[in-house]
Amino acid sequence: MAQIKLGFGFYQHMLNDDGYRFARQCGATHAVVHLVDYFNQGKQLKNNHRDNQPIGGRDGWGHAGATRQLWQYDSLVRIREELAAHGLTLYAIENFDPLDWYDVLLAGPGRERQLERLQQIIRDVGRAGIPVIGYNFSIAGVAGRVSGTFARGGARSVGVDGGDPRPIPRGMVWNMWYDDNAADGELPEISEQELWARLEYFLRAVLPVAEEAGVRLAAHPDDPPFPTVRRQPRLVYTHDRYQRLLDLAPSPANSLEFCLGTLQEMADGDIYRTIERHVGAGQVAYIHLRNVVGTVPRYHEVFLDEGDLDVVRVIRLLDQLGYDGVVIPDHTPLMECAAPWHAGMAFAMGYIRALKQIIQES
Repeated sequence: MAQIKLGFGFYQHMLNDDGYRFARQCGATHAVVHLVDYFNQGKQLKNNHRDNQPIGGRDGWGHAGATRQLWQYDSLVRIREELAAHGLTLYAIENFDPLDWYDVLLAGPGRERQLERLQQIIRDVGRAGIPVIGYNFSIAGVAGRVSGTFARGGARSVGVDGGDPRPIPRGMVWNMWYDDNAADGELPEISEQELWARLEYFLRAVLPVAEEAGVRLAAHPDDPPFPTVRRQPRLVYTHDRYQRLLDLAPSPANSLEFCLGTLQEMADGDIYRTIERHVGAGQVAYIHLRNVVGTVPRYHEVFLDEGDLDVVRVIRLLDQLGYDGVVIPDHTPLMECAAPWHAGMAFAMGYIRALKQIIQES
């Protein structure tokens, strides 16, 4: 019988014995790892702890490229072995470093060189025995969010209160700086059609390498799911656009990083039918699970058991569909204690683990 695997999402600075022990104590068996240091030299919003998801202010999250050495084959193997020593399977690497693919996103003069770099990363990830790389093909990235006491009991979390119309300065992509010495000015606005063309160019270049390496490339939907953010178009901001992405370059390596929180934030679409469609077809590499109240243009993240998404129904549906992949709680409200992020994450992990056991054993 298929069994949902409970995973844990590690930010780069959590890749240590304390982080590994905490994940196992929460019941995790699998790991999804961020190698990018989103916080490097950045200015986070007031009261945002480093363990929490990056939020940033008007100037983005931080500066890209600080941890590029971690993408080397030897480093990938070391991290996989460290996790294994604590009973954790390294299942996925999440997000390319913006410094490695800004010209892929921008169709800039270094695109071919950067595509070769990404191809080598994919080969090394596969050779290291890691089956999935998650990515988000977006120029603006995750931008325009606010922080507040939105969750039960006044727990601090994040949300969106309208769109973000500010232009992106040159030298920034994916909400991170890749060139501190870029010329003054703003990124030119492009059409959604142009961005789809850039995605297709990327997929045609990397999918054959991924197939050969035994790696699935898993696409994250756009968060927040507006048609445009910071005057740049988005790709997967409605449910049906996920299928368009899959149809753009059919391949067993072309798959989905299925973020249920983002899908729930979208203004239209039946999330349960979307789960049936893509999970049932085997197109989902792994799942992000969080809960929200509201949809674009205004929504807030909350605890798993209090939002608009019926998480019990979701876990039951995944079980019925025979999903045997990884589920991780990607975000969590911060709880009032000495370790706010850890307490919130422990609650989320325990909630998913309990639901999984009850449903799969019934």
